[in-house]
Amino acid sequence: MLPYCNLKDSGNLIVTIAMKRGEKKCPVTEMLYLIGGKWKPIILYSLKSGKKRFGEIAARVPNISRKVLTEQLKELEKDGLLTRTQFNEIPPRVEYELTGLGKSLSPVLNEMEKWGQENIVMKNEP
Repeated sequence: MLPYCNLKDSGNLIVTIAMKRGEKKCPVTEMLYLIGGKWKPIILYSLKSGKKRFGEIAARVPNISRKVLTEQLKELEKDGLLTRTQFNEIPPRVEYELTGLGKSLSPVLNEMEKWGQENIVMKNEP
């Protein structure tokens, strides 16, 4: 039997009655806590192909402000999904790269891409 899953509308993790009783946490809830939201999956997807600088990520993530991108990158780093490498150069250079844990999301991101292609992009084409 699967653990009881419950999400707030915002996508943030909430404590369920089952969790309060010490039962197993829902793996889907836990995963969405790390990668859920409007921007994180797109950021992770853009880093699948390798290291990127901040500007490269910003160019691949449509309509995100620099402030929000910075916040999302910090959260993904804190959660162990990417690393941030700062180089002591002028001008300053910073690169972001998926960690092993972040790379382990590749099959999930690939399936999201496949689903979007089959169910949204292809259906909207003339």
